[in-house]
Amino acid sequence: MFGTIDWPRPWYQTVGAAAALLAPGAGSEIEKFNARAAALDLCNHQGLPLRFVPQSALPDGTAYEEFIGATGCVPTRDNLHDFFNALVWLSFPRIKRQLNALQAAQIARDGVGKSRGPARDAATLFDENAAMLVVRDSAAGHALADALRNHQWRAAFVEQRASFGPDAEVWLFGHALMEKLAAPYKAITAHTRVAVAGDDYFALDHEGRRAWLDQHVAQELAQQGLTTACFTPLPVLGVPGWWPGQDESFYADATVFRPKRGTVVN
Repeated sequence: MFGTIDWPRPWYQTVGAAAALLAPGAGSEIEKFNARAAALDLCNHQGLPLRFVPQSALPDGTAYEEFIGATGCVPTRDNLHDFFNALVWLSFPRIKRQLNALQAAQIARDGVGKSRGPARDAATLFDENAAMLVVRDSAAGHALADALRNHQWRAAFVEQRASFGPDAEVWLFGHALMEKLAAPYKAITAHTRVAVAGDDYFALDHEGRRAWLDQHVAQELAQQGLTTACFTPLPVLGVPGWWPGQDESFYADATVFRPKRGTVVN
């Protein structure tokens, strides 16, 4: 199952390094995840060591997020969804820890209930389906972010195509999003959070940028909380260079690159 992942795809660069560092050879995936988590000294928001455990360890009637917050143990099934979840924990542990802290606090306050509530809804969207767009703190970077927020797809992906790489980059975070991209199709869309970075960020290597983003976004979540208004949609295969045939007609497909609600289309 895991051998079918097309690792050279650009959307897997986020977790590719973590996957490459898993111990090769014998042993279960959970054992490999735990060896790497121990090497990184990962813990949950209460300081408990982070460990991956079989799904059967989750007691009946206990919420998944509550269990992680109380024990540091992440219930993990033998499937792509949970495989990518573990890799995201190993790649962005600060963000994952902060999301779990938010979710656990909401459950402690409101209980599990039938409705998650706005904060838990936002945390779930982030956890499952988020991407992070980093733009340079410059006029061009802010213009690109504004174009995406306003669903000005041609302005963002065609007119500002050259900005991607030098002045902007996309990091996938959601593990359900990564799972969907194992069999990519044009309509896959991420809930995207924009992060503004200075020139010092773009001078870092890949690992340095990952660490900066992990720290920066986790700190923002701790200080500002999270709502669904934090996100803007991003059709993932529209990112320049992420899919072949990205010509004018590709981006003119309004079933994928939809105008913003309330926008009049001539």
